[in-house]
Amino acid sequence: MAVVASVGTLTEELITAVAKPDRINDPRFKSLKRRAEATLRSNAHPRTDQFAVAKQLEGLQEKFQVLDKDDLADALRLRLVELEEHRSSWFPEILSLLLQLANRPAQYSTVDRLERVAPKPEAKGLSWSDIDPAGTAYCDDDIWESVDYGASSSEDDLTSLSSDRDEPRTRPQSSVAPEEDYVISEDVFSSGEDEDLVASIKSAQFWREEKHADGLQQDGISSRVITELQMVRETISMLQGLPTSLFWRLDDSIEVDRRYTLAHLSNGVLVALLRELCSTGAKIDTLRRFSQTSQSIAYMQTFHRRIDAILGGFDAYLSRIESRYLSRNLEVTVSLLQLCQDVRQESKLLLLLAEVVSQFRSGSNEPIKCLDLLYDEVCGLQAAGDDAEFMSLAELFFACFETYARPIRLWMEAGLLEDSSEKSFFIHKSRSDSDLRTLWQDWYSLDDASGLVNAPKFIRPLVHKIFITGKSMVFLRHLNAYDGDVGTPRKTSLALEDVFSDSQSARYLPFYMLFESAFGKIVDQNHSLTSALLRQELDKRCGLWVSLQALECIYFGRDMSVFSPIDNKIFDLIDRGKGAWRDRYLLTDVAQSALSALPFIDPSRLIVRTNEAHSPRDQASSSRSVSMLDMIAFDYVLPWPIANIITKPAILRYQRIAIFLMQIRRAKHTIVQQYARHAADRTVQHNAHSLSYALHHNMLWFLNTLYSHLTDFVISTSTLALQKSLSAAEDVTAMIDAHNAYLSSLEAQLLLSANLAPLLQATTSLLDLSISFANLQYIRHSSSIKPARQKRPHNTEDDDTSDESEPESEFESDDDDTEIENNRRIALHDTLYDQRLRDTKDQFHRLVGFLAAGLKGIGRVDGQLSWEMLAEKLDWRREARSAVV
Repeated sequence: MAVVASVGTLTEELITAVAKPDRINDPRFKSLKRRAEATLRSNAHPRTDQFAVAKQLEGLQEKFQVLDKDDLADALRLRLVELEEHRSSWFPEILSLLLQLANRPAQYSTVDRLERVAPKPEAKGLSWSDIDPAGTAYCDDDIWESVDYGASSSEDDLTSLSSDRDEPRTRPQSSVAPEEDYVISEDVFSSGEDEDLVASIKSAQFWREEKHADGLQQDGISSRVITELQMVRETISMLQGLPTSLFWRLDDSIEVDRRYTLAHLSNGVLVALLRELCSTGAKIDTLRRFSQTSQSIAYMQTFHRRIDAILGGFDAYLSRIESRYLSRNLEVTVSLLQLCQDVRQESKLLLLLAEVVSQFRSGSNEPIKCLDLLYDEVCGLQAAGDDAEFMSLAELFFACFETYARPIRLWMEAGLLEDSSEKSFFIHKSRSDSDLRTLWQDWYSLDDASGLVNAPKFIRPLVHKIFITGKSMVFLRHLNAYDGDVGTPRKTSLALEDVFSDSQSARYLPFYMLFESAFGKIVDQNHSLTSALLRQELDKRCGLWVSLQALECIYFGRDMSVFSPIDNKIFDLIDRGKGAWRDRYLLTDVAQSALSALPFIDPSRLIVRTNEAHSPRDQASSSRSVSMLDMIAFDYVLPWPIANIITKPAILRYQRIAIFLMQIRRAKHTIVQQYARHAADRTVQHNAHSLSYALHHNMLWFLNTLYSHLTDFVISTSTLALQKSLSAAEDVTAMIDAHNAYLSSLEAQLLLSANLAPLLQATTSLLDLSISFANLQYIRHSSSIKPARQKRPHNTEDDDTSDESEPESEFESDDDDTEIENNRRIALHDTLYDQRLRDTKDQFHRLVGFLAAGLKGIGRVDGQLSWEMLAEKLDWRREARSAVV
């Protein structure tokens, strides 16, 4: 309220001074006051920012320096420094006001206009001339005389007086005596030693030769009797790794100096005790030497630190024993036998570790052998019922295993490998990791070639699951489906409490069963969770089932209403002798146009490739064989996630199956087309016509039976089995194995396996025989109308419609010449045609019989039901047709 009243008073004074109203009670005065107060209330400005003012002043100094006015900058800086000595809360407002009132200081300000600051007069120092201008001070002779510090003593007054009379006054020639004349008396110094203490120390040093000058002789050896306390202290020092006089270190062993004995103990018993202690000390020295070596592998560093800690605890225990022996406040019985018993009990863990270190240091695979040996020792201690040492060694084992399992956790959680553990881990990263289509097969590999030497034996049964889990995480990261949290929290670490729970029953189970069960649960949990997520991504986002459906239509011709135009185009071009049937651009365009009607096929991913490795002469010679179709290959480019499951070798197997099915369709197409063209021809003799008709019927039956069996039974049932296997597969590796098993089964049932090569050759010969029979029929029926065709003019309507304005290749001209010559020979020899038919019939029945017998034979050996079914079909039809023909 006081502030408001003060502001109101100041406002009235301001209005009175500026507006000069007639009186205070005037309405105009009240209106002005009300408006002024409203303005003040709405414009409450804060305090000036002192840092902004300081920044403006610094900027002004820099501006002076840039404009080559260093004198102004120095003058401003000096005054600001001086202003700092007189602090005030209003300085920021004052300086801000001055800066706002300044009118281009860099242009109009000069140093000459500033008031010169007079320098402060320096205080004049005091000199000897001011104190003693005459120079007579301190010139008396008495000032240099020797001082008698005892003169003030009342007891020596008379002595002092007599001394003053008898002895003359002397003045020193120099303040310091020369070094060669200054001799210090030996009486001045004291040794500072306690002679009794020194004597007791010397008497305690039993190893001095003079202590045993009159030693006894035992078995020709000088015997030196020492106290049991001395022997106990020497033993403790030996166990702590210190040099002693009683024990000698020779290489990796410790020997006893048998010259020293105890008066109250027989030599045999003493030697036995000391040898046991020497054996313990030698084994502990093995650990001490190991602790002095450097380790580069992480879990070996953990093992190294734990051994140092255990050694430190053992040394502290020995020091406590020695301190009890040396304490004057405690009455302790010194006993070497008790010390041996205490050391035996306390060094159990150290002796076990010494055995472990000795074994793995002598092996080739030291680091992993260390974990294996620790695991075996833990299992052995539990089996022996040594619970105390078992728990201690189990803690050490789990500490080392936790460090070893850190790369495993990182691999299973994020699909990453530590650079530092690349050489000590059983999973290695390949250098060729650029093609995502080979991510699952080629990017990472297990160390199988060396027998998984970097994996402990107790986790080797789970190595493949660990490997698959990490690869699944890599897969998910590249699918952008992993954000660091794949759902429910996962456990990837294993501690001693996880293996040995509080339940009493768990302690009676073997350690290896408990450990393998606990670690296996962790691996299985991570594996199932990661694999399930990846399976979900492959099914929903990557289109696994759509890709399988597309492959079935492209390679197996599941929908022939869509695939028939492709076959017809290729077969027509071959029949007309056109070289365009090998044009991959034309075939690709035809295939993409035909298969674009199916919604689950992406036509842009379909490519038809042709093999141009054969020479034109080889191609011409094989033009009447189904093997010419081997030059065509349909290639469907899968998305990279699906390409990791259906690999490039699998696509090659698909292509082989597709060509085999196309060869069957090619033979059937030739038979059907030949019969459709010449079914009404009656120029052939009745017997020959009947035989050709029977052959046509048998061949068509064989082709239909073979193709329907392969597609309707073999491929259909195998594809259904594949779908069930993929649905039940627990990870990508299982899916790949299921798909490879599916293709292997198809190849075996379609006679495309390497061990079924004779049966495949017989089937191919039957297909070629069908084409040869169709060509024979074509030549025979064409011979009767060939002369009429030669008399026709070349530019007839029939020629125009049949040729379709396509240029004939050199193969067509060669084939026409051959056909004309064959026609003339066959036209002259009708009996040759009949003989060719009978030869074809005999060859057909022989090949079908061989195929049926072969299928029965391998069916009995390998147990493939499809082979026996096909053999029965071929036998039944063959016997029925043989009776007719």
